[in-house]
Amino acid sequence: MIENAPRFLVQYALETVPRYTSYPPATGFHDGVGFQNWSDWMLRQPTGSNLSLYIHIPFCKSMCWYCGCHTTIPNRHDRIARYLEALDADIRRRAGYAPVGSRVTCIHFGGGSPDMLEPAEFARIMARLRERFTITSDAEIAVELDPRGVTTELCTTMADHGVNRASLGVQDLSSEVQLLINRIQPRAMVQAAAHMLRSAGIRAINMDMMYGLPAQSRERVVTTATALAEMGADRISVFGYAHVPWFKKHQRAIPDSRLPGASERFEQMLAAAATLGDAGYDAIGFDHYARPDDPLAIAAAKGTLRRNFQGYTTDSCDLLIGLGASAISETPQGYVQTIADPVRYAEAVMSGADMLARGVERSPAEFATATRLADLLCRFETELAPTDNVDALAPLVAEGLVQIESGRLVVTALGRPYVRNIAARLDPALQLAENRHSTAV
Repeated sequence: MIENAPRFLVQYALETVPRYTSYPPATGFHDGVGFQNWSDWMLRQPTGSNLSLYIHIPFCKSMCWYCGCHTTIPNRHDRIARYLEALDADIRRRAGYAPVGSRVTCIHFGGGSPDMLEPAEFARIMARLRERFTITSDAEIAVELDPRGVTTELCTTMADHGVNRASLGVQDLSSEVQLLINRIQPRAMVQAAAHMLRSAGIRAINMDMMYGLPAQSRERVVTTATALAEMGADRISVFGYAHVPWFKKHQRAIPDSRLPGASERFEQMLAAAATLGDAGYDAIGFDHYARPDDPLAIAAAKGTLRRNFQGYTTDSCDLLIGLGASAISETPQGYVQTIADPVRYAEAVMSGADMLARGVERSPAEFATATRLADLLCRFETELAPTDNVDALAPLVAEGLVQIESGRLVVTALGRPYVRNIAARLDPALQLAENRHSTAV
């Protein structure tokens, strides 16, 4: 290993800590928060606010055994059609709570797989959004896609309705790994999906890969990272597989004996980082990579990088409206999440009941903590508060993972893989508990 490269430190690598895509984390959501809270929070927002919209399509053609998302496999398309009726009603109802003069600058379609939609269905959703919200001409409209479901017609329709960024889930290109995770998609299929998107005019392409999957090795991770770079991905996300079969029962199909150990996972993570760095990508935070001319890399260089439920982002909005089953909405005052089950969500929406099942109110002190944790995760430094437990940071200082300089906490190059562990020590509410969060590495 290169001298001064990050070291595998088992006490931190195996520690279970939040991903801090929200604060308080979603593990703190409860059913005492609902539509009334959210509507009250929205009424407090200033006129002319910028908005982000997240639209969740909770359907897939088949279940990937590694998946940790809220999704289901519909046996008939009419299940999707009924869901879309409820989604339309949800859009119409909640658009009425947008602040006067607000503008939408970012829209993200997630899943599941939005490619489960027929082109006409996607077009109707976008038409409704444009009818009920003011969407800026330069808004980023992004869609997550399964390469196996991408078609020329769908790409053309998405481009015609303003989609300008797409994210392809790749994970690993080894046929053995793909068989073990129930996701067969050869490199040629991924290349074809990227070509269809670019030919339709959607030229900003993200690709996702994972480490820690069954039968993965350092060499297979390098092969996948090299291929994604060769395919011209503008951004690449590198996520560690979280094996939680007690929470996601379909993960029981993955044999524990085929999973790499903690130190192997660490080496795979470093191998992906080195491969992408050699290919010309800038490291963004602890798990994203972007070409230097991509807006994400530019935001990181300027210090304007943000973090939300989609990970690292250029989205600068303080208001997020989550539409569809399991979608999360955010205001400075707190978070709310819709009912996760698509059928129950649709029933609640269509009956006029409260479709917001749980959430958490955020105090001004918690908002301040959220801001500091975001600084740490996006810029690798933050101001220390008088209430911070400096003693809890002492072992990290001794290991060379952080430095304390003039009242600021600075993460070193050695500490960057462990930035979630570092953030956890600035979280006044966190009690490190097994099985509540994913491992740090």
